Amino acid sequence: MTTPTVRVRFAPSPTGYLHVGGARTALFNWLYARKLGGAFLLRIEDTDRARSSEENVQVILDGLAWLGLDVDEEIVFQGAGIARHQALADRLLAEGKAYEEDGAIRFRMPEGEIAWNDAVYQRISFQGGDIKDWVILRSDRTPTYNFTVVADDIEMRITHVMRGDDHISNTPKQIAVYRALGHEPPVFAHVPMIHGPDGKKLSKRHGATAVGDYRVKGILPGAMRNFLALLGWNPGDEQELFVDARDLVEAFSLERVQKKSAIFDLTKLEWLNGQYISRTPPEELYALVKTDLDDRGLTAAAVGRDRLRRAVAVQSERARTTLELAERVAIRFDASLIRRDAKADKLMAKDPEGFRTALRAVAERLSTIAEPDWTPEGLETELRGLAEARSLSLGAVFQPIRVALTGQTVSEPANVLLELVGKDESLRRIRSALVWEPDVSGIRGEPTE
Repeated sequence: MTTPTVRVRFAPSPTGYLHVGGARTALFNWLYARKLGGAFLLRIEDTDRARSSEENVQVILDGLAWLGLDVDEEIVFQGAGIARHQALADRLLAEGKAYEEDGAIRFRMPEGEIAWNDAVYQRISFQGGDIKDWVILRSDRTPTYNFTVVADDIEMRITHVMRGDDHISNTPKQIAVYRALGHEPPVFAHVPMIHGPDGKKLSKRHGATAVGDYRVKGILPGAMRNFLALLGWNPGDEQELFVDARDLVEAFSLERVQKKSAIFDLTKLEWLNGQYISRTPPEELYALVKTDLDDRGLTAAAVGRDRLRRAVAVQSERARTTLELAERVAIRFDASLIRRDAKADKLMAKDPEGFRTALRAVAERLSTIAEPDWTPEGLETELRGLAEARSLSLGAVFQPIRVALTGQTVSEPANVLLELVGKDESLRRIRSALVWEPDVSGIRGEPTE
């Protein structure tokens, strides 16, 4: 007997956005199908006509496409199969496996044990007699979820059903229907739910819960895919970064899916995203932030395409989202965007006169540099020479420059920053910073390093 080709499905209801939990379920199914050379199918469960819409279907399709989860066969719409669902319910009624009550058809639950070997939870067992007979066809002839899902999975020849562990209680009902219809149940794999940092089920109170929200917030699709894969699955060798989707496919296995609820950690997502940003070619990153930069007036015509690309390349090492990347690039070319952070004010407050003295010396030294020598190498030589001549530490020279040019104490090397901003604008910002007064309202206690 030959083993059937793996066929898995993602079956969302088009009644809203593509939820993070749903996207993770879709990803696990897709990874499993790709790992074993099977088929990943999509079924839109649109039987709730009042809440389903074409717009919501498109949101789901866009989300899957953004994550790179390609579907292998034509999309199945559950609503198109209602006549088939009704015929199967009538068949069970005729066979005595269901009965009519108040115009509805109820499934007759069998006595005895209903058990299965779950691919995640191992053996799970229920007693059929403990489960009340339930409606499979309402009095208006519309089918119910636990019935249609079995009918459609049989029709689509699904071999593995991978879904959230909140469906465990539905499984004995569905297994009973499989057997009543003369079919062996598929392999079930119930994956852990996703919780927020507070340990409660992920919801809107935790912030964005739709995949599309993270796209808008500047998360790259590869990073989101990588992050979702780690929600309830353990690679086993401490590797967390899978920049190449093929490596993720190769590493994935049901054996390493965990029972414990996964925690949605936004900090980790942003860290992963930063790793992806730093590994993305500058030209691709520039394309991602171009619209944002254009909206700020920082077009290639106004600033210079090469300057913008270099700024993107430099900031890609530090940005956690493409929104942050665009903002960091923009600050280099638009002084009106500078907002001093608390660390900058703390540095200024510690030694205001020393801060200004250093900036005066920097302005004096930099003003003598000819434009052709305004390069990262030339600027580094000059700044190191200034520090040595004034008996100052490099930090005492470099940090005031960072604050004057960006409002922050953390940036690319000061010489690289100066070169990006340009000579005239750098000197203008440095001289403007000479009259700044630190905002000490947010600094607790005495300023310290």
